Amino acid sequence: MQIRVYGDPVLNQVTNEVQDIDGKIAALAETMIETMYEAPGVGLAANQIGIQKRMFVYDKGEGPVVVVNPRIVESDGEWTYEEGCLSVPGLSWEITRPNQIYLVGLDLDGNEISIETDEFEGRIFQHEMDHLDGVLLIERLDDDQKKQAKKVLQKRLTSIPANDPDGLSRLFRR
Repeated sequence: MQIRVYGDPVLNQVTNEVQDIDGKIAALAETMIETMYEAPGVGLAANQIGIQKRMFVYDKGEGPVVVVNPRIVESDGEWTYEEGCLSVPGLSWEITRPNQIYLVGLDLDGNEISIETDEFEGRIFQHEMDHLDGVLLIERLDDDQKKQAKKVLQKRLTSIPANDPDGLSRLFRR
């Protein structure tokens, strides 16, 4: 699947809760995992491929995990780390987020999962939750960084020929 990039309005919309975890959701999860690995990335929210479902996949190096209807119920501390995004390719920034995270959600069998984590895995969760809430990484920047990032991204967007539907994806490839 094609990963949606900055400028696509689907990335700014809040996703819908998954009502039924069925074969379609399992197939979507498999597609998302394949897309994440091909990118390559460590996490992918459903709306990044244009599906308005509240779920994400990730792999911090121990195999893929699917989280359906996730919620962060607690967070604490602070941790600054360089963060990039598959929907804003080629750019990254130092972002400060809470360090400790407690996330709850469902697995593909409908079982409740709860994960207490920190640092890198916690950052993945927060980043993907932002996507599910319609928030792009660029919104986490200070005003000067945001202005500069938008200038770079706008320049990229305006260089795409109007008659080239695949121009956007080629433009943002690394």
